[in-house]
Amino acid sequence: MTLLLAALGVLGVSSSGPLIAATLAGSSVTALAIAFWRNALAAVVMAAPVAIREPRQFRLLGRREYLWSSLAGLALAFHFVCFILSLTLTSVAAATALVCLQSGWIAVVSLIRGRRLPRAVIVGLGISFVGVVAITGLDLGGSHEALLGDLLAVAGGILAGLYTMAGGQARQTMSTGTYTALCYGVCAVLVAILALVSGQRLAGFEPIGWAGIFAITIAAQLVGHTAFNHLVATLSPLVVSMIILLEIPGAAILAAVFLHEVLPAGTYAGLACILAGLAVVVLGQRRARRDRAVEAELGAD
Repeated sequence: MTLLLAALGVLGVSSSGPLIAATLAGSSVTALAIAFWRNALAAVVMAAPVAIREPRQFRLLGRREYLWSSLAGLALAFHFVCFILSLTLTSVAAATALVCLQSGWIAVVSLIRGRRLPRAVIVGLGISFVGVVAITGLDLGGSHEALLGDLLAVAGGILAGLYTMAGGQARQTMSTGTYTALCYGVCAVLVAILALVSGQRLAGFEPIGWAGIFAITIAAQLVGHTAFNHLVATLSPLVVSMIILLEIPGAAILAAVFLHEVLPAGTYAGLACILAGLAVVVLGQRRARRDRAVEAELGAD
């Protein structure tokens, strides 16, 4: 089940970049409209079953749950703003690669908090990042406009890491439905405020634009993000963010097929490195947990 959810999640988020780029280029849809509708619609879809079948789940939520869900929604809102704007300035491959480096930022935060990472995790991150470089190649910062897009994507990656970590805290005591409904709802409200302040419209688009919004909502939000929000309750935020690295080759391949962007030369080698790095991290974390369990057992008497 975990592998299936991971595969669905990767497929869903991989479609995000190409679908957003195509929608922005082929219609009058604004960047903030995409961020607003994908979260507002997803929040309703995720909240409805819970409200109908187990409404008391919302009534049982406490300050802790609201705090972490709101923090996740805040980080997600600005993550979307940065990522979607970056797609208008740089290539899908570059924007996706940089925004998916959230695993590195999660590791940095862990180190800052004084947590010692297993050597295997650091090695695995290094191998995966070699794969990221192999995919993006020299595409990064090719012009001043592209450089700005790259910087926005980096900011989006930092925010994605914060979103994943906050979600990991929230999901300790919340179901997928309640967490995603609150998180997506907070995100939608914040994006609506940003749209109002910046003057970007959220409606009045042509049919092709609405079709793009619905496709992004279904594929990237309901399938992709929700799958990972479910997995973060059983896997560590670092492992989930490592799996998300597979979005990079996935988005590059989809952009090449549907948007006719040139497929980076190192895509397949990069994919192999990312998979190898992910395997090293997962195995390293399992070994570390097993060692801690043995130490605890030996110290019990």
